[in-house]
Amino acid sequence: MKQIQGDDDAQLAAMGHKAELNRNFSMLSMLGLAFAILNSWTALSASLNLSLPSGGPVSVVWGLVTAGICNLSIAASLAEFLSAYPTAGGQYHWVAVSWENWIPILSWVTGWVNVSGWLALTATGGLLGSNLIIGIISLLHPFLLYIAYNIAGFFVNAFMNSALPLATKGAFIWSLTGFVVISITVLACASPNYSSGKFVFGDFINQTGWPDGLSWLLGLLQGGLGLTGFDGVAHMIEEIPNPSIVGPRIMIGCVVIGISTGFIFLVVLLFVAGDIDLVISSTATPLLQIFKNATNSNAGSICLLMFPLVCILFATITIMTTSSRMIYAFARDGGLPASPFFSTIHPKLKVPLNGLYLTNFLVIVFGCIFLGSSSAFNAIISSSVVMLDISYGIPIAVNCLRGRNMLPERPFVLPSALGWIANIIALSYISLTTVLFLFPPGIPVTGSSMNYCVAAFGIIFIVSALQWVFDGRKNFTGPRFDENVLAEIDGRSTYSLEQQTEQAVSHSK
Repeated sequence: MKQIQGDDDAQLAAMGHKAELNRNFSMLSMLGLAFAILNSWTALSASLNLSLPSGGPVSVVWGLVTAGICNLSIAASLAEFLSAYPTAGGQYHWVAVSWENWIPILSWVTGWVNVSGWLALTATGGLLGSNLIIGIISLLHPFLLYIAYNIAGFFVNAFMNSALPLATKGAFIWSLTGFVVISITVLACASPNYSSGKFVFGDFINQTGWPDGLSWLLGLLQGGLGLTGFDGVAHMIEEIPNPSIVGPRIMIGCVVIGISTGFIFLVVLLFVAGDIDLVISSTATPLLQIFKNATNSNAGSICLLMFPLVCILFATITIMTTSSRMIYAFARDGGLPASPFFSTIHPKLKVPLNGLYLTNFLVIVFGCIFLGSSSAFNAIISSSVVMLDISYGIPIAVNCLRGRNMLPERPFVLPSALGWIANIIALSYISLTTVLFLFPPGIPVTGSSMNYCVAAFGIIFIVSALQWVFDGRKNFTGPRFDENVLAEIDGRSTYSLEQQTEQAVSHSK
């Protein structure tokens, strides 16, 4: 169903909000933003230290396949919600399919978990970038680089908002170019000294101390990181035309591209990895060590590393963009402390500047707390993946409990059987990994090596619970819908499927 001119803002008004953000993203620029957030091949290769000791190549390759199927199921499940309710609030707005008395509390919990997940995901950009640079410049403290990445993201978001669509297109092109250039270069330089197919697809390594099966499951965290954040398009949906049609395509498309490029790139890296024990123990990070083993050149390795480093900078910028929109959207409905302050759009910059301030401040505080731990890498990444997955799972679970028949008429609809299969796979994966990713990465566990993701959950629970008691339970009603207006918009559709496709394609140019 194609919405006619002006219906985008009318549809948003029917969900209780005035259009304040410019719809200056095309389909291609939004796809670039979504893919930059996933940052799949870069994030997967930069986080090899998560899975190589926890299953080795078997965990790297088949863990991604497993996480890919499950995350694609989640994305397809959420795409139905996005098509029905294209609002920046995303998941906390979508739980309105719940029972009326439960809507406020479920929306509150989902919103807090989602905001926290995006803040944690923002932190991973600086974390991955600083780790890679430290592999080159070991004398520089990683925390300084962590801050530098996030401050750069803030300035681009605050003062270059009009150029963001161009930047996200550039990010998409840069990422795919880097993927091709690095793959060809390392394969050519390593020839003919490749690892065997048996090693790449079947070698198992366990240096965690956990039993083999549990170790492999913990290695899923790498694949989970490389494919999480696809709901970014939902939180940016108020800045794109034809959101009910284009949004679901982007949400599913970016996951498919991420799985494809990630799988190919990881297989290439394993074929040219060389001494795997040296790769796992390398202080220069596994990715840089693989480049060194393949090219036998320090200069060449550092040049190749420039591609993922720039990709991670793009990811930091786009994740921060999305995080600030999520804060703005949740505050707009009164879900945060000082909501009127954080729901303000700067009149000249046309961005939620206060939301950007909050994002940058909390991410830096987050880094101060976690970077003192030897397992900070796992803790920050676990926090982002687990929190976002929980926010995905709540609306899907509610929809299933209500028979998958609570969503209104919409352009994107999964066939009944496929919808149930996707929902069940999604909920099973989320339930399993929510528990697994709270485990420490290895045993024996010490005070500095435990997984402090649990502590992050405790802090969020206490703050959100106090806010609910003193404010939310009295003033927060959850998302608001005018189904009559939405139905009227649905009824004014005058476009065929071919015209919808032609219109959506024209917006991407």
